[in-house]
Amino acid sequence: MTRADQADIDAIAHAEHADPFRWLGFHKADKGWVARTVQPGANRAVLLVGTAAKPLREAECIHPSGIFEVELSSAPPGLQYSWEIHWPHTEPQPVADPWHLAPQLGELDLHLLREGTHKSLGQVLGAHAVTVDNHAGVRFALWAPNALNVSVVGDFNGWNRIGHPMRHRGDSGVWELFIPGVTPGARYKFALRAQDGQWLPEKADPCARQAEFRPATASIVANPTPYHWRDADWLANRGETQATRSAVSIYEIHPGSWRRVPEEANRPLNFRELANTLVPYVVDLGFTHIQLMPISEYPFDGSWGYQPTGLFAVSSRFGTPEDFCAFVEACHSANIGVLLDWVPGHFPNDSHGLSQFDGTALYEHADPQRGFHPDWNTLIYNYGRTEVVNFLTANALHWLDQYHLDGLRVDAVASMLYLDYSREPGQWQPNAHGGRENLEAVAFLQGVNREVYAAHPSAMTVAEESTSWPGVTRAVHHDGLGFGYKWNMGWMNDTLRYMARDPIHRAHHHNELTFGLVYAFSENFVLPLSHDEVVHGKGSLIGKMPGDPWQKFANLRAYFGFMWTQPGKKLLFMGGEFAQNAEWNHDSSLDWHLLDTPAHAGVQRLIKDLNGLYRSEPALHRDDLGAQGFSWVDADDNTNSTLTYLRCDDAGNPLLVVCNFTPTPHTHRQIGVPVAGFWRECVNTDAALYGGSNYGNAGGCHTQEISSHGQAQSLLLNIPPLATIVLKPDRP
Repeated sequence: MTRADQADIDAIAHAEHADPFRWLGFHKADKGWVARTVQPGANRAVLLVGTAAKPLREAECIHPSGIFEVELSSAPPGLQYSWEIHWPHTEPQPVADPWHLAPQLGELDLHLLREGTHKSLGQVLGAHAVTVDNHAGVRFALWAPNALNVSVVGDFNGWNRIGHPMRHRGDSGVWELFIPGVTPGARYKFALRAQDGQWLPEKADPCARQAEFRPATASIVANPTPYHWRDADWLANRGETQATRSAVSIYEIHPGSWRRVPEEANRPLNFRELANTLVPYVVDLGFTHIQLMPISEYPFDGSWGYQPTGLFAVSSRFGTPEDFCAFVEACHSANIGVLLDWVPGHFPNDSHGLSQFDGTALYEHADPQRGFHPDWNTLIYNYGRTEVVNFLTANALHWLDQYHLDGLRVDAVASMLYLDYSREPGQWQPNAHGGRENLEAVAFLQGVNREVYAAHPSAMTVAEESTSWPGVTRAVHHDGLGFGYKWNMGWMNDTLRYMARDPIHRAHHHNELTFGLVYAFSENFVLPLSHDEVVHGKGSLIGKMPGDPWQKFANLRAYFGFMWTQPGKKLLFMGGEFAQNAEWNHDSSLDWHLLDTPAHAGVQRLIKDLNGLYRSEPALHRDDLGAQGFSWVDADDNTNSTLTYLRCDDAGNPLLVVCNFTPTPHTHRQIGVPVAGFWRECVNTDAALYGGSNYGNAGGCHTQEISSHGQAQSLLLNIPPLATIVLKPDRP
């Protein structure tokens, strides 16, 4: 062959050649050698040879799209060559040729990808700045098994799909291409041609680590320099910090609306600014963890991150991957753990995202009864496809490996577990056993938890699971889902419903406070007051409380005292700590000016003191999983809407908790206790410094040898209105 075949030329000119590497580059011809390149829009191409890039011969333009060919009698030594490309109105540019380079992905990587067991998927697929044969550039790799052709498009080729067609790696379904000269910061997408011959809308990279700021949708080649971490001590010791016997108090935030900069078009803080402001704030209030609502790249602000299009990318709203690393490191330096809200349950149908990625239902389930979510108009992953499960599992590991996160809160687990979730009869099909359980999703969740805890034993996974699915926090080898913790949605719903009632009616609904203790030790529970309770017309926490303004604040303080002394770890959404009046708005900052008001500042002070008590008193956190750490003194006083209970540590040292959910104070109420002596009042939510009436016990009281509630000793307590008090016996 001495001349290009017209069919090859036409295929290259339309980016539809079945094997561009067989035709482009340097090849043995019938007589001698031939070199070909495609440079869309170029006027001329000159072949350069040797390490000195010596001009050898000008190529012939064989197609106006920018395809050039030159024939040689012999090949340059070592096939060392490049091109000098002349574009209109610019100086000639030296361009290294990607077409003579060998495949970059090894057979082991391809084998693991085919098998669906590649735990470092994000290090193989996507865009990675590397050096190949002394050429600095970027290796692009993509899984698209049903595409006829794939090209890389970006800043570096004028977004023209002709210039950089990718190499197909056989039955792995992977396409790859190393492009010399591309640098970190370059924008790119993938152009894919479907089986019907049509080109799809250009797709963002599913494994990109960085993306453009919305509404732009391109992926960005990330900085390859590894972050220099300095949190080894934290990682070595976090197992104790996150253990079920430790105090875990989580501050949930939406990073886009925690605090904004009104002087700069009301922009949100970036991660480095959050490191300087959020971290010391959380430390001061005594929380142990920050939980971030989703920060994977997402196109629509109103989704709050729960409809991501770039699971591997840190959202450009808040900075670069390096900025996020710096934030996590700042948290760890302050002994604060970082949890991330992770969304493996569904994804949006944006054309640049995963939807119909290669012209087929690749990531989503093809059956709309299993692949479409009617509540959110989103698509559901195909948990029965090994490559999709690999993609999600590797993503979970990616956040823990690359960003040193301390755990993942898995969103919408219930929607994944049930085939009939939000579906009417006839809108779903039973599983192979005739049941409603999504067996593939169950296996996926078990697999993720198994892999996370195998790689990071001291990390935690937390399930947002709103049903009574058994064994959410039971080990996988005991037929559980394998999560470390589960949100106690039942406790949250029951107790908020109770607190919203007028105190005059609470006597008839006493079980809404006590029922949670029936099952409190069946799972490893987190008690959540999350963002879901302060949006969509539900109002704020303080807004749910009945009564006049004083009573609203008193109710909320009493409720917080009740929550912090109940078995279970704690989670509070931002703004709740100072009783924000307004419902949460993702487009604006929290109402920080409220802290100038004593009532709001008092609630914030209470949260600080409750966290301090919770962390310092083993009785409040050591035995959250066993009934021996909790006992009722009086659970049945519904007439007065009071609850009295004991929390005990391993040695039996008790704390007494008394809650009064009426506006009526009780004087000299007799309450049995197990220890004689002086009982000091540790917390009284009616204290004046919290904004209360300061009714109480003057710091504590002595026991009397009067039997009550099955105890030989008792206290005569003054119980303040709408308040929780905590007392502890002084030990000699």
